[in-house]
Amino acid sequence: MTLHIYDSKAKTLLPFEPRRAGHVGMYVCGPTVQSAPHIGHLRSALVYDQMRNWFTVCGYEVTFVRNVTDIDDKILANAKAAQEAGGTEPWWGLAMRVEREFSAAYRAIGVSEPTCEPRATGHISDMDALITRLWELGYAYETPDGSIYFDTSKWERYGELTNQDLAAMAAAEEAAPGKRNPTDFALWKAARDGEPEDAKWQISRGGRGRPGWHIECSAMSTRFLGSAFDIHGGGRDLRFPHHENELAQSAAAGDSFAKYWVHNGLVNVGDQKMSKSLGNSLFASTLLAEASALVVRYFLGGAHYRSTLNYRDKSLLEAQAAIDRIAAALNRAENELGTRVLAPQAPHEKLLELMPAEFVAAMNDDFAVPQALAVVHNVVRNLNTELDKGNHNFAAVAADQLVAMLAVLHLDPRHPHWTGAASADSKAAAALDILVTDLIEKRAAARAAKDWAASDEIRDRLATAGIALKDTAEGAVWSFIK
Repeated sequence: MTLHIYDSKAKTLLPFEPRRAGHVGMYVCGPTVQSAPHIGHLRSALVYDQMRNWFTVCGYEVTFVRNVTDIDDKILANAKAAQEAGGTEPWWGLAMRVEREFSAAYRAIGVSEPTCEPRATGHISDMDALITRLWELGYAYETPDGSIYFDTSKWERYGELTNQDLAAMAAAEEAAPGKRNPTDFALWKAARDGEPEDAKWQISRGGRGRPGWHIECSAMSTRFLGSAFDIHGGGRDLRFPHHENELAQSAAAGDSFAKYWVHNGLVNVGDQKMSKSLGNSLFASTLLAEASALVVRYFLGGAHYRSTLNYRDKSLLEAQAAIDRIAAALNRAENELGTRVLAPQAPHEKLLELMPAEFVAAMNDDFAVPQALAVVHNVVRNLNTELDKGNHNFAAVAADQLVAMLAVLHLDPRHPHWTGAASADSKAAAALDILVTDLIEKRAAARAAKDWAASDEIRDRLATAGIALKDTAEGAVWSFIK
């Protein structure tokens, strides 16, 4: 059966036909490392991990690139706020610390390492080259302060990704002196007074400064995947302006760019969209403290990737119950069938032969994981039924089917990732975070009451344990003392 994928640009399901037979090139917009990862970041990383696994099982060689935006207005602002509150961490130190938090959270829920994970600061020369091409083709212009903008009025196809008319389109960025059109966006941002000198670079055109957000991904994706690749993914909130602008500048520069555009849905907490303004952000550390990493993976990956994921009080309990049913069936099969039960598997092509046709059909239908999970649980019931009847041959077939499907979804409770050191480390990290966060909250209350002695005592206790506190605009954050 042919794999079909929903293309956000075409707004329809399309048969997946890679540009190069047997290979898939995927680029996914990774995090801007300004603050700790939340549930939305985990969900996005996980759905593309599921897709990558399915491509692997289908026999493709996958090159998976996920970037890190490690220079950005918010990173500089957060570092400055922390320094004004008495901290000493430079902007690049904040970015690296937060990047490690993202990596640890991804690793905890079993998201595979990307083939390549480029950082924006490591590819200024690639951005410079792309900006120069756009300048020479007449699509870029310089403003009086030395910034460089993309002229959307010169690109007739602007708005094609989100199907918007240029005349009716809202301004994509803030107004700036010398900006020609409201929809024009920055390719290069001129340095501002008071910004760190090590956050400034010189390129061929324009003044010293730093890259605009959109130019980063265009430069890094084509650097590692070529000017024409298969899939560009990211959260639905990135469609405009980020991905619209990526497509415009890349196409204007002459690149074929992504063949398919894929966007995952966002996360609601209760019935509300998660946002800082509502104060309902659910951070990765909190989620991993409330349930095992395996249960978190099951919950985050259980909805269709294009749908909105709703987190409610019972969400993790329901996921735990589902994992318990799977684990119980596998344990029973191992006890009654012995070595006839396959060991936990990593995704590979031969597993396709073991899977039920219904599971394959679901995954080939735009990665329909909810329908695929329904097949998983149906096989769990079949396995128990055959074991009840003493039909060990049929039970062994069901067990093989179950192991193969769980390998694709990385949900086999027996897998070393869930039973070994990785699981123990994630639990220990989550427990430590709860204890330290409790002390941070007590310190904040003491500071609010101007009880400086109590505040200092908590800081000193943590320092004795090897933990340093840094005060930021969003509250204190902790890290290990080096």
